Amino acid sequence: MQRKGLILVYCGKGKGKTTAALGTALRAAGQGFKVLILQFMKKKKNIGEINALASAGLPIELKQYGTRLFFKSRACEWIDILKAKEGLEAFKDALESRTYEMIILDEINIAIDFGLLDCEEVCRLIASKPPELHLILTGRNAPIEIIKLADLVTEMREVKHPYDHGIPAQKGIEY
Repeated sequence: MQRKGLILVYCGKGKGKTTAALGTALRAAGQGFKVLILQFMKKKKNIGEINALASAGLPIELKQYGTRLFFKSRACEWIDILKAKEGLEAFKDALESRTYEMIILDEINIAIDFGLLDCEEVCRLIASKPPELHLILTGRNAPIEIIKLADLVTEMREVKHPYDHGIPAQKGIEY
């Protein structure tokens, strides 16, 4: 039986969207799937998932398309748009190559929400995916168009967060 590729969306204001996607990537790699993770709006080198993937020898590639300062400034600049478009081009190339069994578009929802990417263009690419490819999209503020295309949508809801008590991001938890 041919695999039915699913579209999964992890969204919402709570923590855990990227973590859920990475856990699914790990599970897929354990089944022999080749996985590509494209991180939008991120550009950090010393983060746990990059360090772990580099040393694990798993069939998981991770590429980042963002700048280090974006989330701090919250101001879209031409370089942010350029990096997001480079990430979308990498997605298009990966779809055409048919090399991967799973592709994760980490933080693509927020890249659309911030106006870095056009939702219609992203939806056209999603609709062109090979039928057996699993696709995961993460990020806050998932557009309704993305939600309609999805087979599974999980919304993370923040109930309590250490930031609220002045505890900063911690190694091994947030990065």
